[in-house]
Order: sequence, then C-alpha cells, then structure tokens
Amino acid sequence: MKILAFESSCDETSVSIVENGQIRSNIISSQYFHKKYGGVVPELASRAHLEAICELTTIAFEQAKLLPTDIEAIAVTTEPGLIGSLIVGSNFAKGLSVKYNLPIVPINHIEGHIYSGLISNSGCGFPFINLLVSGGHTAIFLVHSFNDYEIVGLTRDDAAGEAFDKIAKLLGLAYPGGPEIDKLAQLGNSKRFDFPRSMINSGDYDFSFSGLKTSVKNFVYKNYPGGVPSEVLPDIAASVQAAIVDVLVAKTIRAAEEHRARNIVISGGVSANSWLREKMKTKAAEIGISTYAPEMGYCMDNAAMIGFIAEKKLLEKGRESFFRLDFRVSANALRSRKKNE
Repeated sequence: MKILAFESSCDETSVSIVENGQIRSNIISSQYFHKKYGGVVPELASRAHLEAICELTTIAFEQAKLLPTDIEAIAVTTEPGLIGSLIVGSNFAKGLSVKYNLPIVPINHIEGHIYSGLISNSGCGFPFINLLVSGGHTAIFLVHSFNDYEIVGLTRDDAAGEAFDKIAKLLGLAYPGGPEIDKLAQLGNSKRFDFPRSMINSGDYDFSFSGLKTSVKNFVYKNYPGGVPSEVLPDIAASVQAAIVDVLVAKTIRAAEEHRARNIVISGGVSANSWLREKMKTKAAEIGISTYAPEMGYCMDNAAMIGFIAEKKLLEKGRESFFRLDFRVSANALRSRKKNE
C-alpha cells in the first residue's frame, strides 16, 4: 500500500510517501524565520505552509520515483496544532482525495509521535511505555497495540520542550532553545547548580516544569543581573538539562516497572536530546528494559510518522472506511486520561 501523507500542525511543512511500513520519501521544510520572533507566529506559519506544500509534494514524488496515480491512500494530521496550519494541510489533502478518488485518513499528531519510534525499530514489542516529550506536550502513555493506548501521565503546566525554550531565551540563546542547551550542556558541569526536580517523588506520573523555569529566572536575575557570562553558560545549561532529564527518566522507568512493560519508546522533538537518550538507555538497561528512539529525522514533526500509523489503520479497518471528507481540524491538546481520546 502506497500512502501520501501530510503534516502541517505547527511550523514544519512535511510530505511523505510510505509503502508497506517503509519510508519512500520524507520531505520537511522548517520555518526558520520564526527565530526573530522568539516563537511561532500562527498566521505567518499558515501562510508559509500554503506556499510550500505543493512544491514539497512534487519533491516527495520525485524522491520516491512515483506518480500521483500510484498512490492508494492519503493521510493528514488533523489535530492538535495551530488551526490555520492544520487547515492548509487538511484542505490540500482533501483536494487530492477528491481528484484521485482516494481514501483519506485523518490522524492525530500525538498518535504519530507515539508510534514514530517504531518506524526504524520493528523489534520493539507491545506493550511499551512511550514518553512523548516536545515543545507542546509531555506525557507518558501505556501502549498496548497500534490501536490501543492510554494516558498514564501528563504535564500540569509547561511541557519540557517549552521549558527548554523559555530558559534558553532567558540565557540569551537562539530559538528553538532545546538544541542550543543540548550543545552547551556537553561542555558544562551538570552538578554545579542544583535546580529543582519538580514532582520527581510525587507518587504519580504527572510533570511540572514551570517551577524550574521560575527557579532559573530568579537565579539568573540574582546572580547575573548584567547578563550571564559566557564561561558560566555551559554549566547552567548542563544543570538545567539534568534537572529536566532526571524527572523524565525517573517517571518513565517507574511507569514501565509498574505496568510490566519491557520496552520504552521516547519520541517528540525533545527525544533528540543526547543526554535524555543516553540516560534513559543506561538507567532502563540496569533493570532489563530496552529503550528505543526515532531516527533524528523522525523526532521533529514529520509526515512519515503520519503515513506510518495511517497504514496500520487502513489495514485494520479497510479503505472503504476512509472516504468521508467531513472531518474537521482541532487545536485541542491532551487533556483526557481516557483510552483513545
């Protein structure tokens, strides 16, 4: 089955072609111009998607060495995300569905990330614990199968990626801040500054990173009112990164132990963080749990993960279940603890 997939939930426009679980092409265009604003501007993001999506689709077909008439189904992200950005991808996909009389599978962006670690790690079996950690989401899922998962824990305020970005901005680093902190942290001493590990011993699997953000802000204003010296930045970055990663790792491993899952999958933009990958793998291995993470190209928002999970849904329900065009996009983020909601 050859599936044409689209992802446009935030500031990456991505088009992919997936065939039998294999990625034939995965084109991603990132909107770097948002850096000068210190964050994503929704209206500008949707305009950029509109300008890029047609050309990227052409490139995706060229890379896959296929024609539009070879495609058997379409998949598109419909939630959660920026409404204007989602509308661009959804309407473009619907237009192609009508033109070529193809089924179209609406996909939850979160589901794409949950299963993205399996694209290149087919050996990971169910059930597994998924740590989804990005700029917009931090959550733990217990995943039973490709169509059955449940929320185990959520962030109560800032997502981990948001904390990275906001602290990086406070330190005068470029947006997005997560990768900048990761680079600096590799040169620093993570034990020099003791920042709070919020809720690490709360007894549940929820997260909170707003307190860390406030703690770092107060620390910087008190000790470096004129700006943080360049020689101190690596140590602050390493200490902040350790505070975030320690909580993520501790809660994820405890969740795996409680639910008797022998596999952990980390996904989302922050899953590219080198220290998170290393520490999760090391700590999990100590108790016989395997850790998997997506290839770097599948950590960020991408259409390959959308096509990958869409193929599973098509195989389960059949093509005839996906010819409706009345689905809508939604900005709603994770809020419920109910299965598949």
